[in-house]
Amino acid sequence: MAKIKHSVATHRRKKRLLKKAKGFWGDRSKQYQQASRALLHALKYAYRDRRNKKREFRALWIARINAACRELGVSYSVFMNGLKKSKVKLDRKILADLAVRDAHAFKKLVKINKK
Repeated sequence: MAKIKHSVATHRRKKRLLKKAKGFWGDRSKQYQQASRALLHALKYAYRDRRNKKREFRALWIARINAACRELGVSYSVFMNGLKKSKVKLDRKILADLAVRDAHAFKKLVKINKK
């Protein structure tokens, strides 16, 4: 029976992994074992940070809305409560964008809120 050689599959597998590790620092992008370890580490961070990204953006939006509200003499919590009571259905992302880019529209929302 003929001996089965795995070299083609092995090369393909290693090449695929090294391609994913492209841009890593030093030997982590050139040596298979180093690249393998670095890639596992990187994938863990990527998985974790896809979830953290959502938290961080929400915190940023809240900070922006709060800053804009306080300039107009209203606290964030009072502003958000007023929007709920007046049945304005805008999410924090849109409100933060209005606060930064369109101050006039945001002032109108605060006026609606005060009523």
